Amino acid sequence: MSDTVRALPGATPGLTLGRPREASWRLHVPARLRRAIGPIAIVVLWQLASSTGLVSTRVLAAPSTVAESAWTLLSTGELQNHLWVSLGRVARGLGIGVSAGLALALVSGLFRWGEDLLDPPIQMLRTLPVLALVPLFILWFGIGETPKVALVALGTLFPVYLNTFAGIRGIDNKLVEAAATISLGRAGLIWHVILPGALPAALVGLRYSLGVAWLVLVISEQINATAGIGYLMTNAREFLRTDVIVVGLVVYGLLGLSTDALVRALERRVLAWRVAFAGA
Repeated sequence: MSDTVRALPGATPGLTLGRPREASWRLHVPARLRRAIGPIAIVVLWQLASSTGLVSTRVLAAPSTVAESAWTLLSTGELQNHLWVSLGRVARGLGIGVSAGLALALVSGLFRWGEDLLDPPIQMLRTLPVLALVPLFILWFGIGETPKVALVALGTLFPVYLNTFAGIRGIDNKLVEAAATISLGRAGLIWHVILPGALPAALVGLRYSLGVAWLVLVISEQINATAGIGYLMTNAREFLRTDVIVVGLVVYGLLGLSTDALVRALERRVLAWRVAFAGA
């Protein structure tokens, strides 16, 4: 059909039918640029507040000072050394916590006796503040690497367990009935119906666990540590180096953002079969 707009016979003058015109004034801004506007605005306002004296440098260092300190730490290799130590602790703790959370969720979600045995104590434990267990973990495991990794593992276990358990129990019963009608069997039901259906919830739990891992690591690395980003921040606090403290916070934030982006990329890859609302 031609794009020419025609007036209908007997229609009100000026009233025409045709394709709706799109707003030509609408400016297309890339998604990455839109996501960067907020952080950039915060940094600009922060720098202005520091330059004008609204924020004292003793209270909070200016972004330019923070950037200079970060470059110094990078050039000497000190920041990289502490970063590798922190990444190792998170990797070990996250591996233990996520594995245990998935295993417990599968047992509790797939079997009623598993839910009766495991779910009550897990629900009790998850209400305990992880940081309140620090003195007890030191008594149990000493002051080495073990309590730091154990705290990360415990903190990351519960989000994976809760979300995976909810994903398993949230499977539509009609899918289970359909699997029974084609004689899929219990193993086939678990492999082809329950696990794929629970995968989105499990990945959400993994995203939560990654965030919790960095939060717990901030505290655990301040417990008799000799290396790590948390140790770097604690040492800077003793000398009132707010610039180095902010560098550590920025590193933690970037690590959390990067690991979350990796899980989101994994979601897009393994959940390509799922058609979902992507926002208006």
